[in-house]
Amino acid sequence: MRHYLLFFCIAMHSLAGAAEPLPVHAAQCEGAYPKHLQGVCSNQRDAIYWSFTDYLVKTDLDGKIQQKLQVANHHGDLCHVDGKVYVAVNLGKFDLPAGKEDSWAYVYDAVFLKELARHRVPQLVHGSGGIAYHDGKFIVVGGLTPEDKDNILYEYDTNFRFVTAHPMGSGYTLMGIQTATWSDGSWWFGCYGKPQVTLRADSQFKSSGNWVFNASWGLESLSDGRFLVGIDKNESGVGHIGKVVLAEKDEQLGLRLVK
Repeated sequence: MRHYLLFFCIAMHSLAGAAEPLPVHAAQCEGAYPKHLQGVCSNQRDAIYWSFTDYLVKTDLDGKIQQKLQVANHHGDLCHVDGKVYVAVNLGKFDLPAGKEDSWAYVYDAVFLKELARHRVPQLVHGSGGIAYHDGKFIVVGGLTPEDKDNILYEYDTNFRFVTAHPMGSGYTLMGIQTATWSDGSWWFGCYGKPQVTLRADSQFKSSGNWVFNASWGLESLSDGRFLVGIDKNESGVGHIGKVVLAEKDEQLGLRLVK
């Protein structure tokens, strides 16, 4: 009897400590927008954040709008950290020699999308386009010129003081890197191209994978190991429609969509 009670107590303790499945699921953002989806992120509880180049949108997990803010062109990829939304912003030109860009990281309150701060990131000389966070580090990524031979990952501390630049060893990708996220020991990046590719780098910022998979409109890691992947569709006479779908890691494919 004592053995049975001990087993029962251990089982109940294990169930009590088990992680609840995340409620995040595939969804379509309410409304249509003049310009295309640049990135998505989530607080992994009750909200998804969408960047449509010159609109920031906060929705519930079903895609219903809670907040909507017109912003400067070009707001790119974004990430959610401790109640704030950080967005990679370039007010200048992309993918040109240094001097044409105007690179920033903007900070917004995650509840009302009120702007809180702007930080210059001048090291992004071809334009700031993507941002991710892990363990006290912001990684900002952006454009490339056709003459560049590699993607560079720019590391900043939590006050956006520049730390160092990390050559990734990925080789050239069209217009650099568009989206970024951290998941389970690796950095993941979505890129344009024909076809579009997804890159992975290890914790030392070195290339560790390259696959044909389109995560260039949005890539957000979830704490249960899955990913949110953004999808943009331009409907003639309507505008750009944004969606998110779920994906998971795959040894051969890098990422694959969850049906």
